[in-house]
Amino acid sequence: MVRIRLRRIGAKKQPTYRFVVSDARAPRDGRFIEILGHYNPRTEPRTVVVDEGRAKEWLAKGAQPSETVRRLFAEKGIMERGPIPTTKRRPKSAEGNAS
Repeated sequence: MVRIRLRRIGAKKQPTYRFVVSDARAPRDGRFIEILGHYNPRTEPRTVVVDEGRAKEWLAKGAQPSETVRRLFAEKGIMERGPIPTTKRRPKSAEGNAS
């Protein structure tokens, strides 16, 4: 699955972030497919710069935004803030946990 999420950059205790498209299995600051923009929460007001066209293309292709990206995209008007899809996991059986 492809995700749109934040990648941390910046110095120690001075975080800034990039919006990146990456495989869901890749580490947070690891391999990515494309950079869509950047986000700086330390400025007043917060700086959010996004290539809206490319972001909408990735969303149309089925890329899933993280919760934070979904909120920031909703503030920018790129997408509507709706319910966040959850993955259904099988409950662990009591018999499987006995050692």
